[in-house]
Amino acid sequence: MDELTTLAVQASRGEPSVMASFIRATQPQVYSLCAYLVDKDSAEDLAQETYLRIFRALPDFRRESSARTWLLSITRRVCMDELRRRIRRRRRETLVPEFSAEFDTELPGPPEADDDQAEIRELLTQLPEDRRSAFVLTQILGLSYAEAGDICGCPPGTIGSRVARARADLIQALERGTSRRTEMEARPDAMD
Repeated sequence: MDELTTLAVQASRGEPSVMASFIRATQPQVYSLCAYLVDKDSAEDLAQETYLRIFRALPDFRRESSARTWLLSITRRVCMDELRRRIRRRRRETLVPEFSAEFDTELPGPPEADDDQAEIRELLTQLPEDRRSAFVLTQILGLSYAEAGDICGCPPGTIGSRVARARADLIQALERGTSRRTEMEARPDAMD
């Protein structure tokens, strides 16, 4: 049993200091996954929601997989729930725009143009959810294809295919962005 799984088992007994240690040990990955799957502005709230779900479910943790895999599976589900909620809200806004505008309190801010992380996040949001999850889990968080497969509920080979497609999509998006910038710089009247 790895160190994090041991910590999870100890945290399931409800001791506050062990629970705090579990959070400290896992928070960077939980926050990163939330930031990349949804957005940086929502990551902290989503991480908190993740830990609420985790501590409610911790007594039922069966150790069939590592605590890290289990934790990131829950994190991914929290993120997907948030994305589905946002999609439903957008649909409501489309159907009844004047009513939705009255109650809209969440306005996402645009990413900063010179921030590489913001640009990466923006590119990742353009990927289909299954490719984005596979790419973030393996290429950013460093999980193996097998671990990512456990989290996403698919075989490691499927994760490999999704990562390859995500890379191709990202390269294509970067090439499109580069060619547009080059076009704009080449036209002297475009700078006016």
